Amino acid sequence: MEPRTSVGVGPLQLLRMTDGLILHQALYAVAKLGVADLLRDCNRSTSDLAEALRVNEDALYRALRFLAGQGIFCETAPRTFTSSALSRYLCADVPDSVRSILVFRGSPYYFSSFGDFLFSVETGTPAREKALGIDSFEYLRRNPEEARIFDEAMTAISALWAAEIATAYDFGTWASLMDLGGGNGLLLATILNAYPRLRGVLADQAPVLDRARERGHLSANLSDRTQFEAANFLDAVPSGCRAYMMKNILHDWDDGRARQILLNCRRAVPEDGALLLVEYFVADRNVSSLGKTVDLVMLAVTGGRERTVDEHRELLAISGFRMNRVIPIRNEVVIIEAIPA
Repeated sequence: MEPRTSVGVGPLQLLRMTDGLILHQALYAVAKLGVADLLRDCNRSTSDLAEALRVNEDALYRALRFLAGQGIFCETAPRTFTSSALSRYLCADVPDSVRSILVFRGSPYYFSSFGDFLFSVETGTPAREKALGIDSFEYLRRNPEEARIFDEAMTAISALWAAEIATAYDFGTWASLMDLGGGNGLLLATILNAYPRLRGVLADQAPVLDRARERGHLSANLSDRTQFEAANFLDAVPSGCRAYMMKNILHDWDDGRARQILLNCRRAVPEDGALLLVEYFVADRNVSSLGKTVDLVMLAVTGGRERTVDEHRELLAISGFRMNRVIPIRNEVVIIEAIPA
């Protein structure tokens, strides 16, 4: 009988990669429950937490024990936990909070798409539509609470990049800027605050603009330089600005509809104006990048895709634009400046 050999590093490495699913859902659960806010700068027992949250104490303890092993929370005594440097970003009201992003990623709209990811690989179409039986954006229109979760997550993602985007490019050059599909308006507000002479237009669908007004990012000192304009960029893009910006918009769509959006932009952008695309960067072969990860999200959720700089150049060219320059932001996001050809 041959001696039994130990399991190789390769198989274990691959298996440990799938642990990300468990970590993902554990983070979603504590984010949804608001555990980090309850543990912020204090020690609390899981029995106390469970009573406050009305959940099972033992199950909560096991989840927190697991997360503490990942550096998220800290077990200071048996079944007693406190916050950690990482858990701070799970709180709702701190700069760079990712709580709303994690709540969104555990929602039916997002997470159900990955239960049948093989379907997307086999067909090239979003598993999200198969899972929920409806187009992704129509689903949001019919489910206001899910739409609110989506908006808050997109705002939180924008917040992670907004300051760097505002300083990486001289938006003040254009005097007026329309943020197409700008959601709650946080990015536009950040840019307007950085360029006091710039006028801004937030363009999105009417229900989105209603929620943007409620959030108030463009109120107070920005109200005299801002207007809201209802628009559907698949049908037409409003005129009236010199520069037009789209952040993470084209990646939601396949090439055909992306080209239609760009053609509509071309009709609106004046000859002395510009179109600014803020998109994820797709790294070279055999190199990991956030863009490649988000590309699979687009495959499963919206049917869109992340594009390389060359792919953006080609798409812009057939839509009447010329790529003028590309400005990298921390090698994860780029600003693409395009001008009328």
